[in-house]
Amino acid sequence: MSKILVIDDDASIRETLDLYLIEEGYKVETAENGTEGLNKYVQNPADVVILDIRLPDVDGFSVLEDLKEENENVKVIMITAFHDMETTINAMKSGAFDYIHKPVNVDELDIAIKKALKSLEMEKKIDGLLMEPSRNFRVGDIIGTGNEMREIFKTIGIVSQSRTTVLIQGESGTGKELIAKVIHHNTSPDEPFIAVNCSAIVETLLESELFGHEKGSFTGAIARKQGKFELARYGTVFLDEISEMSINLQAKLLRVLQEMEFDRVGGKDKVKVSARIMAATNKDLKTLVKEGKFRDDLYYRLNIVSITIPPLRTRRQDISPLIDYLLAKINLDLHKKVIGVSDEMMEIFMSYDWPGNIRELENLLVRACVVAQGQVLGKGDFPELGKDEITKARKDETANVFTSSEAGKLLTLDEVEERYIRKVIKETDKNKGEICEILGISRPTFERKLEKYGITFERE
Repeated sequence: MSKILVIDDDASIRETLDLYLIEEGYKVETAENGTEGLNKYVQNPADVVILDIRLPDVDGFSVLEDLKEENENVKVIMITAFHDMETTINAMKSGAFDYIHKPVNVDELDIAIKKALKSLEMEKKIDGLLMEPSRNFRVGDIIGTGNEMREIFKTIGIVSQSRTTVLIQGESGTGKELIAKVIHHNTSPDEPFIAVNCSAIVETLLESELFGHEKGSFTGAIARKQGKFELARYGTVFLDEISEMSINLQAKLLRVLQEMEFDRVGGKDKVKVSARIMAATNKDLKTLVKEGKFRDDLYYRLNIVSITIPPLRTRRQDISPLIDYLLAKINLDLHKKVIGVSDEMMEIFMSYDWPGNIRELENLLVRACVVAQGQVLGKGDFPELGKDEITKARKDETANVFTSSEAGKLLTLDEVEERYIRKVIKETDKNKGEICEILGISRPTFERKLEKYGITFERE
């Protein structure tokens, strides 16, 4: 039976809440002032404290502070007859779980109590997770457990032994710059890492940013300026969104890669390049080459070593450890103590397609942590991520499996089977044994179906 402590100097309110809460099945204690309430809590802690802000002996905010000192996870619902904005803000800022105005609406209070108890239950259930070794992340870690991510780790290890050019490809938000930073850290950690977003700077300024300029080379050039390639010394220049670079600048970058030297804008002297160049894109450069939007010679120069990062929707096994890692990072940044997400929320996360990938996941978690009152994030902390959207996506996905592009024509059973097998292989990084478990068939049957449908499968 959950216990509730009511601290209020109004006898009628104490009596009303006492009768109501007992009828609802709670064990209730009451106190008419802050001192009595604190003593009762210390002697016999309650699950939820209902606290009036204006008390005869001590301010409610002081009582809240003392309760938090006694138990930082205590759930305090503050009530007041004052409706001013500042009081509400201060209450939530001081750590109140919820804030209700007088006269107290019992339905509103009931919702707040149940929400507080649910949060408390989840916190107890997950209590201690922050001390588990799996949570001991370092800022800058790359989280990944599947075959594709393991291959990326191997490639990072190999290219970190040299200073070869690396092309990193992947959808927006997959962590391309993080990959580049890890390679840099393992190659030349004491040298600068300089990132340039090619899509965020106009062509004329981008040229100056990369190569620098001489005094008087254009209006506003009041002094010589070193470009990123000079400033990076023996470190790394990371060219993000390389696909957005103009054809003119692509030619100049090609020369840098071929000759490892360049001219400043308006300059005559050759400047040697000692920095390593890494580039990233969320577009298919091969397609852009065919369309004449990207130089083929530059593409081959950049693509000496290529790393393709899989989208989050194809590596769902990494969602849980990513949440652990991101929450540990967010807790440090925001001085929070959020320890996880509820089972219901994890189910939603696992069903969502994550169009914004890891960046979207991190942004959602940051917003939720800012407003969350409990240590476990629940569905109410993610109003922008509802089940309706996920249900619709699942229906659309199911429809695509059973229909062709020809005016919704239904597929044959063999066509559905082939399409589903190809989908499972494409969207997971499992080996043959794990794929067989997903499909619910034996290994010999799986091999026969691969041969029947002409499907190539190289992973073991």
